[in-house]
Amino acid sequence: MSDLGYFGPDSVTWRVHGEPVAVVGGLRALLLQALHPGAMAKLAQVSDFQDDPWPRLQRTVRYVAVVSFGTRADADRAAARVRGVHRRLGVDDGEQLAWVHACLVDSFLAAARAAGLRLTAAEVDRYVAEQVIAAELVGVPDDRIVRDLAGLRAFLRQIRPRLAGTPEARAAARFVLAPPLPVPRRYVLPARLGWTTVTSLAVGLLPPWARRMYRLPPLPGAQLATAAGMRTLRTATRTLPVRYREGPLYRDAKRRAAAAG
Repeated sequence: MSDLGYFGPDSVTWRVHGEPVAVVGGLRALLLQALHPGAMAKLAQVSDFQDDPWPRLQRTVRYVAVVSFGTRADADRAAARVRGVHRRLGVDDGEQLAWVHACLVDSFLAAARAAGLRLTAAEVDRYVAEQVIAAELVGVPDDRIVRDLAGLRAFLRQIRPRLAGTPEARAAARFVLAPPLPVPRRYVLPARLGWTTVTSLAVGLLPPWARRMYRLPPLPGAQLATAAGMRTLRTATRTLPVRYREGPLYRDAKRRAAAAG
């Protein structure tokens, strides 16, 4: 029997993570994660993310893709490597691990829904419940894992008093929004314009309280403009050939699912 991984073609995870606009959700998650002072302090202590941004981003994107679309064996191996890195770096705070996970779940949902992906309330709860597996794989303590939308919202409310737009958070945000681009000089301008478009949407998806922590001014109509931009981006990417709009692990997973009938 073909190994369709932890989720499979009938999962909400495949629908949400298979969308190209998921990258906007990933960037939103990074901006949210930076607002946890403890997590940022640990990152500054053990990470070289500013010296090595793109390989780190690529490794993170690939890890999410492997867990979402890879076989169970591949997902288990990838998660074991992540847990090993956490052990070596001393990343063991349950709240921080739960915060990183919750930011990803909330942000992927925010991007999908803003882009026009139709999800019922039951499907949103299913998605959060499916992502319990992802939390367990990286070692989030069982009593810290959110299991439905109500639990996710409650966790975000509970942790907000401990969040802050610290200088470290703002420096990390600036680096996410305007990183050095690893492209030939003649492509820098179009690459910068494209990256700015994507990151502007990620900022627009932030909740108002997070924008205030980053000292961003309130913009009337920003929510509507962001939703329009997300829908436009989704429509544009859906016209691209499959090899450009779907990652290789997603395409491989769909082939395995088709072979399994």
